[in-house]
Amino acid sequence: MGTSVSHSSVTVCLSQQDKSPMESRNHTSTSEFILLGLSSQPERQELVFGLFLVMYLVGTAGNLLMILAIGSNVRLHTPMYFFLSNLSLVDFCFISATVPKMLVNIQMQTQSISYRGCLAQIYFCILLANMDNFLLTAMAYDRHVAICHPLHYSSKMSLHVCALMLGSSWLIASLHSLLHTLLMARLDFCDSNVIPYFFCDLLPLLQLSCSNTQLNQLMILLVGGMIVLMPFLGIIVSYTRIVSAVLRIPSARGKQKAFSTCGSHLTVVIFFYGTITGVYLSPSSSHSADKDSLASVMYMVVTPMLNPFIYCLRNKDIKGALRKLFSLKALFCEL
Repeated sequence: MGTSVSHSSVTVCLSQQDKSPMESRNHTSTSEFILLGLSSQPERQELVFGLFLVMYLVGTAGNLLMILAIGSNVRLHTPMYFFLSNLSLVDFCFISATVPKMLVNIQMQTQSISYRGCLAQIYFCILLANMDNFLLTAMAYDRHVAICHPLHYSSKMSLHVCALMLGSSWLIASLHSLLHTLLMARLDFCDSNVIPYFFCDLLPLLQLSCSNTQLNQLMILLVGGMIVLMPFLGIIVSYTRIVSAVLRIPSARGKQKAFSTCGSHLTVVIFFYGTITGVYLSPSSSHSADKDSLASVMYMVVTPMLNPFIYCLRNKDIKGALRKLFSLKALFCEL
């Protein structure tokens, strides 16, 4: 990456004390931001490029294969795999929202991203992170119904119910991301345009703004906190009831079978919420640019990349669907 920071794109705003009502309209905002990425040392850029290119290709291939395997196998057309295929689609989009821009910047030896491009990244990152959150909650509820209310599973997890859960999730996630994007668009950025991440994120942008960000921070705390906390509590409640029901099963084999159906999902939940907590909920005194960048890589790139492999390793149905998919491809190649 180029190490020089463009200052020509930044116009210093008038100080808050000297602004008159007329003067407050005569300011301009930065037209681009500088993404510092993961390393400012030129000799490490090839290593960073190669590493992220491999993770991107592996992540996209894994998630697309998961979608194809589920879609091509009629046995997997169930609510659990319906949500899993949507999770793979969201993870594919999630990893594609930031990594390609980073790879292009390294190749072009630049660090810039346009103002509109930055807002677009914010919108899609919030949208897709919310969808991950909602889909993990829907999958936890699905496991809860399957284990705790098996006789009512077909009615409680009907196609209509699943479609309603998915549609409402997309609607809420879209409105939430639009809210924060519009609130961010009203802000001015004056003194600095340098973001110490490899993508545009809410918190560092709020720190760069020379406008009043109290409304943005309030919406992050209230709306954002509720959207993250409510699904998380739903997952906790679902698994509390699942554990309670499984412990009442008399045979050890029955307990193991019941827990095995939840193992993959629970692993993904731990990865997702663990990395999110590391970035947004850890004490401010423990924050540093390097730690936050590493944590952001974990939840923006590593977790979406690993999700399909976690399910493949722990799920016999997925393994069987993938073997069938590859055998079909081999048959077509022979023909």
